[in-house]
Amino acid sequence: MINELNLHGGSFKAVFPYTFWGWFAWVISAIIAIAGLFLGITGGVENRAAILMGAVGFLCMALSTPGSHEGDLHKVRMQAIDPAELEAKAEASGLSIDNWWLQQSSYVPTNDPSDWILPAPGPATWDEQDRYGPHGDGSAIPEHPSKVGTPVPASFSLYGLFGATSAILTIVGLWAIIAGVKEDGATEEGNTALYISIGVIVVGLILVLIGFFRSKMINQMIDTPTSLVRSASVGVNELVGQVRPSPQGVLKVVVDGNSDMVMTNMTAFMWTYEQYQCRTVKTDEGTREECNWVTVRRDSGGCPFILHDGTGGIKVHPNSFKRNNWGQYLKRWDGKFAQTLGKQLMSQAIAGLLGGARVKKHRWTLYGLKLGNPVYLIGNVKPRSREELDSEGLDGTLQNSIIEVFGKEDQPGTKVTIQRGSELSNLGRSRSGLELVMLPMILIIGGISMLGLA
Repeated sequence: MINELNLHGGSFKAVFPYTFWGWFAWVISAIIAIAGLFLGITGGVENRAAILMGAVGFLCMALSTPGSHEGDLHKVRMQAIDPAELEAKAEASGLSIDNWWLQQSSYVPTNDPSDWILPAPGPATWDEQDRYGPHGDGSAIPEHPSKVGTPVPASFSLYGLFGATSAILTIVGLWAIIAGVKEDGATEEGNTALYISIGVIVVGLILVLIGFFRSKMINQMIDTPTSLVRSASVGVNELVGQVRPSPQGVLKVVVDGNSDMVMTNMTAFMWTYEQYQCRTVKTDEGTREECNWVTVRRDSGGCPFILHDGTGGIKVHPNSFKRNNWGQYLKRWDGKFAQTLGKQLMSQAIAGLLGGARVKKHRWTLYGLKLGNPVYLIGNVKPRSREELDSEGLDGTLQNSIIEVFGKEDQPGTKVTIQRGSELSNLGRSRSGLELVMLPMILIIGGISMLGLA
């Protein structure tokens, strides 16, 4: 079925949600957008701010709209992967109540957009004695770009349409509010209008920079040809393959030192510990409670692994990469209390002393690469030392066994990066450079225009 898909998005593509919760968020957002737009247009001067409600609704619709090929690739995954394997993953995912009394739970996402779309070789078929040799007949894995091609997102989609509408309504709504402030004639209110205009411009500039650099990485992924491992040469290479164990073994990650929060068979990881802290703040009307998640601790690490694309394996050092993206989290642990009474009392005491906050919830989140995961990278391929080859008992017959991949140094026009997921899954849910840059540009232009009213 993958061969029947047109992976070139073209100029415009109408993309709709493909899951129940996606449709639910999309429909609720549409109701908010239409209601806000209707109230803003028909409600008169006193309902000018309702236009901003419509802007929020259209923004939520944009964020609920999948990437150009995301829905099609989801259908391919459901048809291509063995139903028994999908059922096993479904049983292992979802919410688990670890301790009802202490209100502790854990959650494994039921949908992983970075997972394999086409079947990949299982651990039982891996050759532990010849890690660098070809798999089976030596052909590339089914999801390799040399077999499926490179997806190109549509230049414009419903994401861009809804996002542009949201940006325009934001400008119109703020414009109407500023015009009302100007009519009041108060100097303090006039300064507020100026601050609003400058704030919109600053937000637009920040989003333009984020969109610009994100679009550069997407274009780099599209434009860079993918090398086969067996023919990879010294220098910058784009590689796609499966994570397999190196002779150094794999990691058992114990999150925040707690033996109840463990993930095995990891080759790279990053975890965070967050607290939901609440403070009582004073307002003109009295007091109110203000709450937000605060990152207290984090850690990351990794060990060498073998990237195998079917034609051969190559050693990769994930810790050396200056850019990484592990995609959606692998598992999350939540609790109303810390894991022990001592930690609970300590967290409350520290939060209270440093910021006068009360800790109401705790959350630990784990990201990373596991054995069997798809991985995409652009890295520097360098020769391995003779001593290392001798320690692994390699005779150097295979070209890909005497080289390894690092990610410390960028090259002119190329940014090194490593990501969980294949090129197909990563590009399948991406946006075009036009959409990433155009929407914040509307905010900048609108903000500049509002300066004339401020």
